Amino acid sequence: MPLSTSRRLALLTSASLALLAGCGSSSDPADGKSAPARVAVVASTNVYGDIVRDIGGDRVDVTSIISDPDQDPHSYEADTQNQLALSKAKVVVENGGGYDDFVDRMRKSGHNDSAEVINAVRVSGRTAPKGGELNEHVWYDFPTVAKVADRIAAALTKADPDGAAAFEKNAAAFKAKLTPLEAKEARIKKEHGGEGVAITEPVPLYMTEASGLIDRTPAAFSEAVEEGDDVSPRVLRESLALFSGRKVEALVYNEQTSGPQTEKAESAAKAAGIPVVPVTETLPKGKDYLGWMTGNVDALASALAK
Repeated sequence: MPLSTSRRLALLTSASLALLAGCGSSSDPADGKSAPARVAVVASTNVYGDIVRDIGGDRVDVTSIISDPDQDPHSYEADTQNQLALSKAKVVVENGGGYDDFVDRMRKSGHNDSAEVINAVRVSGRTAPKGGELNEHVWYDFPTVAKVADRIAAALTKADPDGAAAFEKNAAAFKAKLTPLEAKEARIKKEHGGEGVAITEPVPLYMTEASGLIDRTPAAFSEAVEEGDDVSPRVLRESLALFSGRKVEALVYNEQTSGPQTEKAESAAKAAGIPVVPVTETLPKGKDYLGWMTGNVDALASALAK
């Protein structure tokens, strides 16, 4: 017998309410407990986003603003989607040191003053050397990354107290995996301490310095490349002479900011038989932070051993 219009409406209404109830519930039918809401975290780059995932596990929902390995982070322009994510974030992880100032600007314009903000440069305690500029690429500094991991665990605990034990355990496990990286740097220092290297940008300097290596690149060269400025002919000649004169044992090359002048440096190094060690500022596709950094340190060690 066909249903009346009123009966069909009643059934549809009941089904809709049941569906909505199901969608709004996060209970686990096995134990009847509600799954915790994930902590919304925004990281300025996928480097910090990956570290947050390591520590937060399935209790975090992470948005990494800069995640394209083919893009120069220095020229990144944030969009409205990033603005929205920052306006809702409970925790924000930024690099600081002038590297990603857009994060603070967008967070403030989104009126999100309650988010816990972790600034990696501030956490590091590093400052500019006298008469020089701060090297803001602190994710290549493993002691700093360990400190940042602790701060992330603390911030997540504040946002999700029930996850405190998991966050602390995950942060400890993450830091334990940094120890072999520092040991590899110490081994390079023991075997190659005092040897010279060239760079195209200051990106890897914390790693090379921890490995006991001396940066012989004219400061005007690496600074100009980082700022996107032209390198003077004199400075370029001085830089290229490092390779033709075999004054360095390796060139550590930032693949994300290549241009005519850095390509000349790469070509000169290869022509002189000097190994080139490529590095990037953000995670390559398919890599996590620890695997990426292990590859960087291993590549440096292999280049110096040749």
